[in-house]
Amino acid sequence: MTPAAFAARTGAGGIQTLSGEAMGTSWSLHAVATLSDLAAGVEAAFGRVIRQMSQWEPDSDLSRFNRAPAGAWREIPPEFAHVVAAALAIADASDGAFDPALGAITECWGFGSRGPVDRVPRDQPIVERRIELEEGRIRRSEGAQLDLSGIAKGYGVDLAAEWLLGQGVRHFLLELGGELRGQGIRPDGQPWWVDVEMPPTTSIAPWRIALHDLSVATSGNYRRGFVADGRHYSHSFDPMTGRPIVSAVSSVTVLHRSCMMADGWATALTVLGPEKVIALADAQGLAASMVTGNREHVSREWRAMLG
Repeated sequence: MTPAAFAARTGAGGIQTLSGEAMGTSWSLHAVATLSDLAAGVEAAFGRVIRQMSQWEPDSDLSRFNRAPAGAWREIPPEFAHVVAAALAIADASDGAFDPALGAITECWGFGSRGPVDRVPRDQPIVERRIELEEGRIRRSEGAQLDLSGIAKGYGVDLAAEWLLGQGVRHFLLELGGELRGQGIRPDGQPWWVDVEMPPTTSIAPWRIALHDLSVATSGNYRRGFVADGRHYSHSFDPMTGRPIVSAVSSVTVLHRSCMMADGWATALTVLGPEKVIALADAQGLAASMVTGNREHVSREWRAMLG
């Protein structure tokens, strides 16, 4: 999602509009509220995710876990454990298309704390990567490094949204780096309308969606990456090859009550080939839309929600 896609539709009176920077990207909030310090509360929620789950912060719980000896159990905060549990559930349901243990490979390709690379790295050996979670503690196998970048941003939206709800803010649209969650309605009685982000290379018109107690996340091979030797390499990785995905899938958008689950499933589905995306979305009961070039495919649940 692009902030411009909904900012123009929030000009009605009674809406407080705030924005800032967090988790390496921008955030926006449009809230039907008169409370002060909403920005501080939202950023505090994002900060909690950074302190626990950032691959870029050397003192985060995740970074300390990745530096700990393989095989050692490590206690983690409840929020961290919640996201790891969701990541492992999506990994299992997608037959490994979502892999939270790819941290060493994403670092090697320049998508981690060491920053971008200027050449294609050597292929990393494909080894068994295993993350285990048990009663609020985790451990990793040799060769596994935890990377939650494909799901933590969505959880940041959920955590900030739950804080807003706890403050009595019932009607808002919250966006972080293109992932959105809408609660309640606008003062004029309309829902929070947003346009689905489409790949820049497609001529397909975007869907316009009413986010009423609903979240949306889009993952695409165009959103992040780098160019080396005249070729663009995506930030999304195929766990089977340990390399950026090579697929006809340009983008996948998922609608879900939880922004965390929308984010994680959009990441997982983007890794799959076009013939598998909708089949898995249907099997999992997901509202998903896939773009391949100038063609669009939608799941049964997408049609049921938007039809």
